[in-house]
Amino acid sequence: MERCFSVSGDCTAPSLAGRAPPAPAHLVSTAPPAPAPPPTPPPRPGRPRGAGAMVDVSKWPLFSLLSAKETAAVRQACVFGNSANEALYVTHSNEFAVIGLNCSNCLGTGDSLSTIAPRALDALRGKKVASFSYGSGPHVLLATESGELYAWGHNGYSQLGNGTTNQCASPALVTTNLQGKRFKEVACGSHHSLALTTDGEVFAWGYNNCGQVGSGSTANQPSPRRVAGLLQGKAVVGVACGQTSSLALVDNGELYSWGYNGNGQLGLGNNGNQLSPCRLTALQGLCVQQVVAGYAHCLALTDEGALYAWGANTCGQLGTGNKSNQHSPVQVMAEKERVVEVAACHSTHTSAAKTQSGQVYMWGQCRGQSVVLPHLTHFVSTDDVFACVATPAVMWRLLSLETEDFMTLSQALGREFDSPETADLKFSVEGKYIYVHKAVLKIRCDHFRSMFQSHWSEDLQEVIEIEQFSFPVYRSFLHFLYTDTVELPPEDAIGLLDLATSYCENRLKRLCQQIIKRGITVDNAFTLLSAAVRYDAEDLEEFCFRFCVNHLTRVTQTAAFWQVDGAMLKEFICRASRCGAFKN
Repeated sequence: MERCFSVSGDCTAPSLAGRAPPAPAHLVSTAPPAPAPPPTPPPRPGRPRGAGAMVDVSKWPLFSLLSAKETAAVRQACVFGNSANEALYVTHSNEFAVIGLNCSNCLGTGDSLSTIAPRALDALRGKKVASFSYGSGPHVLLATESGELYAWGHNGYSQLGNGTTNQCASPALVTTNLQGKRFKEVACGSHHSLALTTDGEVFAWGYNNCGQVGSGSTANQPSPRRVAGLLQGKAVVGVACGQTSSLALVDNGELYSWGYNGNGQLGLGNNGNQLSPCRLTALQGLCVQQVVAGYAHCLALTDEGALYAWGANTCGQLGTGNKSNQHSPVQVMAEKERVVEVAACHSTHTSAAKTQSGQVYMWGQCRGQSVVLPHLTHFVSTDDVFACVATPAVMWRLLSLETEDFMTLSQALGREFDSPETADLKFSVEGKYIYVHKAVLKIRCDHFRSMFQSHWSEDLQEVIEIEQFSFPVYRSFLHFLYTDTVELPPEDAIGLLDLATSYCENRLKRLCQQIIKRGITVDNAFTLLSAAVRYDAEDLEEFCFRFCVNHLTRVTQTAAFWQVDGAMLKEFICRASRCGAFKN
């Protein structure tokens, strides 16, 4: 489906080994001296030191320890740790399990024992994961779908938010200063933490020698505290962390950063640390929809599919063709097609991106080599990049997946779609035939169930003429009935949305909206908004409206804007005015 719409930054791997938090001088030579590290608990006896396209979790070596049955049960997973030697996963039956070294009690099993066999994480049984992140200690944060916030693992700088520096061997609720708050996203830096509430507030705590918790000082923060300053009154929709820096993405596409800036990773045009959030003015006029942070570099993706990078670049992780650091965002992959996803994580110097047609690129540190320009791979997902070329081979996000060792029903049906050998019916669209199976259509679509009845003339026909839809649209619709996927470029998705509305296919309608969102541009935004209104696609209508408001000046200069009927134009202007689009 997705294919068509489906630090001085050393070139060696960042050293994350060891139980004591690394001083910033280990990150970049220009960092200020670190305060004396707080004491950490002595090691206990015997303690070791240390989703679209299908993704195969067994590409991460740690999962080779699981049996085929255990692997098939994995629904969500994350590999983390200093050497990618710890993993947490959730099964299809919503059971939690962990495996690995258990450095700093990061497995959450209540003890310090490592394990090569999965162990149940009973403290989280029955919970559903909304967001998962890990630090370098490592410490672990997890937000549930019900808004609860859990933390465990290394805590030498109070990065667990419990007001102490004692390690936590089991998942524990983070509650201090958070009464009544519900969380939807978490992010961990080296030894600091961010959590985003469902109402758009950011809380931070932990190590703060460079201002990475955004409190306005460099004092460590032992418990959660709301990040205010320029974020006051803003609705934050995403957060990310580098090793000692932080980022927040606002609902209007603005991006803010704070913390360590020795390599320009804050994107502010200089290398001075910031103790509270600062807006990236270099991206003014652009609407950022995704931001990720590497060890000391950042990638941002706009709603028009443009990719920007800044920060450390000694491994080529910015993709600019050289190894010079950048203190301000620069566009990369401008000559490529639209980018729909970017990937990085603070444990590596590796970057990845996926384009609209499903092509996956990688650059930066790749299997020990410095790749300074985006390199086209054979991978089907950005997750594969981190499994196969990053050091360490961690996951850059909580991975949702399905593993299959047999042909599914949809795969078997998909193989027979448009096959003259087995079909018992064909549609004629624009003079071309599409071969299908009447029984499949009746099972999958109420429209056809009604059509193929004895009192309908179509029930006796071997060829059915279709005149109201184009061949690509109707073929894509029939293919969807066989595979649950849509293979159609964004420009044809409006026609498919029309068909889905006519046939009351709500799931297909939602998929069409996703495709259209990925294909939105300034030139077609108002056309898509008009279509969303016409087909009663509320989510798409809201998305297109926000895009038009975020790019208001350019949208109002397009032909589509002035060709729309007066009633809709008036409604748009009134609605945009109510949300403050015309304020000076």
